[in-house]
Amino acid sequence: MRTGFVWHERFAWHDAGRASQSPWSEPYPALDRPESKRRIHSLLAASGLLDSLVPIPVREASETELKRFHTPDYLQRVRLASADDGGMVGENVRIGPNGYDIALLAAGGCIEAVDAVLTGRVDNAYALVRPCGHHAEADSGRGFCVFGNVVLAVRHAQAVRGIERVAVVDWDVHHGNGTEAAFYDDPSVLTISLHQERCYPPDSGALEDIGKGAGRGFALNLPLPPGSGHGAYLAALDRVVLPALQRFRPELIVVASGLDACVGDPLGRMLCHSETYRQMTRRLMQAAEALCGGRLALCHEGGYAPSYAPFCGLAIIEELSSRRTSVADPMLGWYESLGGQALQPHQAALLNEAAARLEGVAA
Repeated sequence: MRTGFVWHERFAWHDAGRASQSPWSEPYPALDRPESKRRIHSLLAASGLLDSLVPIPVREASETELKRFHTPDYLQRVRLASADDGGMVGENVRIGPNGYDIALLAAGGCIEAVDAVLTGRVDNAYALVRPCGHHAEADSGRGFCVFGNVVLAVRHAQAVRGIERVAVVDWDVHHGNGTEAAFYDDPSVLTISLHQERCYPPDSGALEDIGKGAGRGFALNLPLPPGSGHGAYLAALDRVVLPALQRFRPELIVVASGLDACVGDPLGRMLCHSETYRQMTRRLMQAAEALCGGRLALCHEGGYAPSYAPFCGLAIIEELSSRRTSVADPMLGWYESLGGQALQPHQAALLNEAAARLEGVAA
């Protein structure tokens, strides 16, 4: 497989500031730090896999592209914060000096990854970008996210490449509220979010949230209980995600690829491991091959465990490229044996309820 890969050193230069502004919190860097992303890139290089990937050049998203989702007022607010000494641009999201330019590169990198897939330059692609994007709203940043990277990439596919039906699968541990909101009344985009129930944002991503107006039935949420692991995630793919994709029949599948559902992530309470991500990737590759000529692009979102997220990222990209390196996940045996990895009855009950709602997904 020709797998495209997006990375730029400046992604690691994004300054997300401190973890808390409380007078009672000893200053500490934000959990959105560059280590986990940079260490994914480093492991790809050390394993030799990076040499077999097709580099996709990064560019800044244009203002025209940004305005397909974001309001002019919000873009101006981000520009001004960036030109000054940095500042808050939404709930739980800060940028430092020059942060606007880095966020433009992240959005542009995701657009280029999707474009490379659609033009046939690569078979699939992974955009390892930062800052992430799935919480960003039209008029505000949120939850470490500045611009809606996946939203902008999807709108590019529709506006420039003539793609009519796109499916977005979000396996970040947090609900993809911004991506969902962008398409909530739009039947041309199916959004599916697998996330920890009431984690972040705590008031969104309920099972009952299915879209509105013409888009009713085109938003699917799987708020998995804390402690869900390998069995629950693969069952979610098999029982809900893949059948929904088959009914919708997209021309392109885009994955919002957060790695924060892995064991040990400080911002999630899930039990996924590298083999979970490998098998989820395999299933979506098979779905893409059957439904849309293999057109699959992954855009990186969260993942805050620097010691373990790299092994999950490597597993995904090994699977995308159909290559296995000599790297062995040093934690896999332990994590696979943790209690709760099998599908639990309460998790199965939620998936059964979600599957029963699939009749609402228009073919």
